[in-house]
Amino acid sequence: MAFETLIDVDSLRTLLAAGTAGAASGAGVTVIDCRFDLMNPGAGRQAYQAGHIPGAVYADLNRDLSARPTSASGRHPLPDPDAFASWLRTRGVGNSTQVVAYDDANGSYAARLWWMLRWLGHTQVAVLDGGIKAWVAEGGALQAGPVAAAPAQPRPAQQQPTQSQPGSGFSPRVDATAVISSAELADRLRTPRGLRAPHSLLVDARSALRYAGKVEPLDSVAGHVPGAVNHPFTENLAPDGRFLPAAELRRRWDARLAGTPPAAVMAMCGSGVTACHNLLSLEVAGLRGAKLYAGSWSEWIRDPKRPIARGDAP
Repeated sequence: MAFETLIDVDSLRTLLAAGTAGAASGAGVTVIDCRFDLMNPGAGRQAYQAGHIPGAVYADLNRDLSARPTSASGRHPLPDPDAFASWLRTRGVGNSTQVVAYDDANGSYAARLWWMLRWLGHTQVAVLDGGIKAWVAEGGALQAGPVAAAPAQPRPAQQQPTQSQPGSGFSPRVDATAVISSAELADRLRTPRGLRAPHSLLVDARSALRYAGKVEPLDSVAGHVPGAVNHPFTENLAPDGRFLPAAELRRRWDARLAGTPPAAVMAMCGSGVTACHNLLSLEVAGLRGAKLYAGSWSEWIRDPKRPIARGDAP
C-alpha cells in the first residue's frame, strides 16, 4: 500500500518492522526528519541528533529544502530540481521508495518536503500525522546520532523513468505547472476580477495577525497581497496536532473556496513553507490541483512597486 498524503504511527511502525528503512535499492521506505526552527536554524538538527525515529535521515529547511536566497527571491526559494533529486538519491530515495516526512511542528515543515517530492513527480510520500510527538506518545523508540543512508543509484539517461520499477534510482519529472511566479501573480492581480473567486483565489496560510499586518516577526513589511484570503494552516489541525478528518477539512475548504475550483487556487505564506500544509490538507480533502506561490510574501515585498494591503480577512 502506498501512502500519498498522511500516514499514522501504526502504519509507519509496520513499514519499519519490515526492515526496509533506507533501502539502498530505491524500494522500501525512507524516513526524513524535517524539524526546524526559523528563529534558531540549528535547533532542528540538534533535536535530530538527540533522538529521532530509527533509521530517519535529516533534512535542513535552509540547506536541503531551499536554495540560497537572492535579492529578488523570498526567504526559502525552491532548490534546483536536479540538485534536489541528487540529494534525495543520497538519502536512499528511488522511484519506488515510500518516503515519510515528519517534524515537531504539526507538519508545517514536513509538508514542504511532501510538496517538493510531488513537484518532482514522486507520489509515494506522506507526512506522519502528529509528527514525532505522536510517535513518542504511542511508544515509538528513538535513535540518537546521525544515520548514513545508502544512496539509491540513478537510472541511465536512456531509460524512461517510472514510479513502479523496483530498484530504480530516483528520476525527477518536474511539474512546472505546480508553481506560480511573482510575475504571473502580479498579472492576475491586474485583471479586472483580480484574485477573487471564481476566477482564481490566493490563499494565505499565515496567522490572522500577520495577514492583517498587525504583527510581522520575520519580514520587513507587514500586510498581505491585495485580494488574498486568509486560511491559517493551523485551521487544518485538531487540538492534538493531528490533521482533522478528511470530511471536516473538505467542509472548511468548501467554505473558504466558495466555488473556486482547486486548480484555480494558489497557496502562499511567508516564504513558501507553511503554504504546503494547506496544499496537503486540500489533497486530504480530495481537492487536487492547487498551485504553490513559492516566493510568497517575502518575495512579493522585494519589489516596492508591488501593492500591499492591510486589514482583517473578509
